[in-house]
Amino acid sequence: MQITAEEKLMYGVMKAIYDSGIPIDFKGSMVLKACLLEAGFSEEIRHTVDIDANWYSDVPPTAEQMTDSLQKALERSNIDLAVNLYRMYGEGRSAGFEISDRDTEEILFTMDIDVNRPAAMTKIYEIAEICFRGVSVDQMLADKVSAVSGNKVFRRIKDVVDLYYLSKVFPFHGTNIRKILKDNGRTLGEFDGFLHRKDELEHAYDKFRLTGDVNKPTFDDVYVAVKLYIKDILPKDE
Repeated sequence: MQITAEEKLMYGVMKAIYDSGIPIDFKGSMVLKACLLEAGFSEEIRHTVDIDANWYSDVPPTAEQMTDSLQKALERSNIDLAVNLYRMYGEGRSAGFEISDRDTEEILFTMDIDVNRPAAMTKIYEIAEICFRGVSVDQMLADKVSAVSGNKVFRRIKDVVDLYYLSKVFPFHGTNIRKILKDNGRTLGEFDGFLHRKDELEHAYDKFRLTGDVNKPTFDDVYVAVKLYIKDILPKDE
């Protein structure tokens, strides 16, 4: 599995934030790639152009506090990029940051940060001498299964694809996943879209694009693998 130049830069930013002590844990595609790399997964997976994270603090941070903290973290690590807040966080909405080249002002990638959401299970990842704290594999599985269980699955095809990748290297323990979801105050949907609207799901999958040289498996291969992988948490009559 290759790490693109953009991903190397993003991992460098994640390390700088981790080293700074800002109360941030990472999640999303960058963590998915790290955990698959650690597990020895060699196939190319989908690329991303953003960083996803959780910010935890006793007092909700202001826009200025978040921006200044992130900017200083980059400067301490000699990363010459500019941080700009373009969306403030709120109820059900993450804070959005643009990370850009200081000279050209080109936006290189974005960072979405949720603030004071329910605490997630985390671990320390290390790839290519870069360390950061990210959500655990089981937490990632819980998040993705939750997304797949409802009818927003048609807009979250990437979560189905990610479950396919994860099925190659990690066991799935339904009991653990249910506990994590309960601890996070979340309930599972009925998996109606995933189980009973397969044609619509295939249509959404066909429209989903994997950039670069990433191989796109057939829909049937993905669907069969994911359904088997998460069978412990599907409705019993399935």
